[in-house]
Amino acid sequence: MAKKTFKIRQVKSGIGYPKDQNATLRGLGFRRMNQTVELEDTPSVRGMVNKVRHLVVVVEAA
Repeated sequence: MAKKTFKIRQVKSGIGYPKDQNATLRGLGFRRMNQTVELEDTPSVRGMVNKVRHLVVVVEAA
């Protein structure tokens, strides 16, 4: 059975936000604006997305 994944895109820069939020963006795999990453749907990833929800948007949930 395939693992559930979802795609998220960074829509706002992390500049001017606390270091822990920038580290969370890096931990999610973001390197630049408008980049889309596909991640496994786990509680830890959901928590990271929730922490930076003002900087990212969920593009596609499978």
